[in-house]
Amino acid sequence: MTRGRSHFTLAGPEETRSAHVEPNETLLGGQTFGGEMPQSFVIRKLLAPIVIVALWLTGSAHADNVDRLMSQLSTSSDYKVRISAALSLSKLRDQRAVWPFVKALKDSDKTVRGVAAASLGKIVNSSTSAKMRTAVLDNLKTAAASDANAFVRKQAQKAFDTLKSLEDEGGEVTSGGTYINIGLMSAKVDGADPIRAHMRKIVQKTFKSKASGMMIAWPGGKDPSKKQIDSMKVKAFHVDGTLNELSEETSGSTTTVTCKVSMLIASYPEKSMFGFLKGGAAVQSSNSAKEVQFAKEDCVSAVMEDLVARKIIPTIESRP
Repeated sequence: MTRGRSHFTLAGPEETRSAHVEPNETLLGGQTFGGEMPQSFVIRKLLAPIVIVALWLTGSAHADNVDRLMSQLSTSSDYKVRISAALSLSKLRDQRAVWPFVKALKDSDKTVRGVAAASLGKIVNSSTSAKMRTAVLDNLKTAAASDANAFVRKQAQKAFDTLKSLEDEGGEVTSGGTYINIGLMSAKVDGADPIRAHMRKIVQKTFKSKASGMMIAWPGGKDPSKKQIDSMKVKAFHVDGTLNELSEETSGSTTTVTCKVSMLIASYPEKSMFGFLKGGAAVQSSNSAKEVQFAKEDCVSAVMEDLVARKIIPTIESRP
C-alpha cells in the first residue's frame, strides 16, 4: 500500500500495529439496522427495464414450446409472429434461445432486432458458455455501432454494457453459492463521491482476491429479489462501509494522514445487520499535494482491505 515516500500504520483500539487493523466489532444478533451509517445502508432502487410492447402476442409460452418458438423466430415470414416468438422466449429465459437471439440481431424487422438485443441482456449469465458470451458481446457491439435503427442501437448498447460489466467484475451467480451485495458506501468528508467510488472498488477487489468463490454480481446487473435468491439456493449478504474521518497534519517535510472507517455486515435482502466493525490507520507522506492524495487513498484502502479480508469474509464463511 505504499506509493512514493508514503508509509502507513494501521491502528487498533489499544495499540499501533504495522500489519493489521484490530477493529472494534459489535455483533448485534440480527438487529435490523437503524442507528449509525443510515446513508450507507440505503440501497438505491434501480429503474425497471424498458418494456417493449407488441400487439400480436398469441398467448403465454411454456418451456415445452421453446423449440417451436425458436423455429418461429428464425423462419417465419411474418414479422408479427417473429416478434411474438421473441417476446415469449425472452420471458422463458431458456439458454437454448441465446444463439437464435444472436441471429435475430440481423432480422429485417427493427422491433425483432430490438427485442433480441434486450433479451440477450437478460438471459446470458454464468451458465452461458464463455465462447457463447464472447460471441454475444461481439454481435451486440456490432449492432450498437452499426444498426440502421436508433432504437436497436440503444437496446444493443444497454445489453452490451450490462454483460460487459459482469465479465469485468468476474462474479456471477451459481446455484448454491454465496452472493455479496456491495453497498454504495458513504463518506462524511468533503469530496465524497470519488472517495466512495474508491471504497467500493477496494471492497470488490478484496472479495475477488480473497474470496473468489463468492459472487459480487447478479446476471442482468440488478440487485436480486428474495425470490431469485431462494430459487438459486444462494446465501446472500449485504456489505457496506462509511469513511468517518479523513484528516491530515503537517510537521516539517512530512504529512500524516489519518482515517477511520466503519463497516457493516447484514443479511440480504432483509437488511438485518449482524456485524459492525471499525478500523483506522495513519499514513505518512511528503507534503506534495499528489503524495498526500495518494496517502489518503492508501489509508482508506489499507483499513478496508484488512476489515474485509480478516473479519468480514471469515464471518460470512462461518454463517450457516
